[in-house]
Amino acid sequence: MPLGRGRAVGLDAHGVDLAVGCGYKYLNGGPGAPAYGYVAARHQDGFVNVVPGWHGHAEPFAMADEYVGPPGIARARIGTPPLLSLLALEVALRAFDGVDIDAVRARSLSLTRFLRDAIADVLPDARFASPEPDHLRGSQVALRHPDAYGIVQALAARGVVGDFRMPDIVRLGVAAPYLTHADLVTAVRALREVLDRGEHLDPAWTTRNAVT
Repeated sequence: MPLGRGRAVGLDAHGVDLAVGCGYKYLNGGPGAPAYGYVAARHQDGFVNVVPGWHGHAEPFAMADEYVGPPGIARARIGTPPLLSLLALEVALRAFDGVDIDAVRARSLSLTRFLRDAIADVLPDARFASPEPDHLRGSQVALRHPDAYGIVQALAARGVVGDFRMPDIVRLGVAAPYLTHADLVTAVRALREVLDRGEHLDPAWTTRNAVT
């Protein structure tokens, strides 16, 4: 899903050349959601797609022997887009209709600051991988623990879905448009109970799956 301009997150204003992202988590697209790419307008006509496809051809139905990219961002297209995934993402994006991106960022920072402080309150020895300064933190809180994988699995069994990252990261993503501070209290209580009861050490949760 090529994006010609990056107004929403200030890519043009910050002089970004190229960027890629996914529609999976923070855009609510779910597993299999299309990715997206950004190419600054000043680079678009010279941009070379290393994975050219017929949908990014200047004349896609000409069946020409040689690949010729169209002008502008259209040359970033590859093959036939996954239409069912695009439709699901289109519906998911309606959650952002009329929402200012700065308001989303402000709420994200409020939620992640609250989550970080709440974790530190119930786990005084907590070691964080995500930055402490608000302006450096994305919409997530990452916690280090030697049994991180088991913690993530035990939390999921309680309905708190985070993810594990090597080697020892419990990553708790915060979807600002619809999560609340009360939801984060529930998550932190679940984390404390998992550790207090040793649920993260249960063999049912410590066996690594291919998808973590």
